[in-house]
Amino acid sequence: MVISKNEVKHIARLSRLEFDDQKIEDFTSKFDSIINYVEKLQSVDTKGIKATSHPHSDIKNVMREDKIEESIDIEEIMKNAPEHENGYIKVDKVIE
Repeated sequence: MVISKNEVKHIARLSRLEFDDQKIEDFTSKFDSIINYVEKLQSVDTKGIKATSHPHSDIKNVMREDKIEESIDIEEIMKNAPEHENGYIKVDKVIE
């Protein structure tokens, strides 16, 4: 498949980009190269190959076991807070 300069101009317009003639020529060549590579990949026989969503799909997360432990004392936390009220740390308003 060959991509035309008009198609590159259309893509640029949709992307709200402005290109001079040299850039249009450059992108026409690059897009054409990408499309040709994808077409080449489509010709590869993948029958009998297990579909994966990730090349390392057999890897599993290793997570620690959840254990109930004693938490930090709220009074200790409030000692480090510049301002606090009713067990909450007061901070400056950041959203109007």
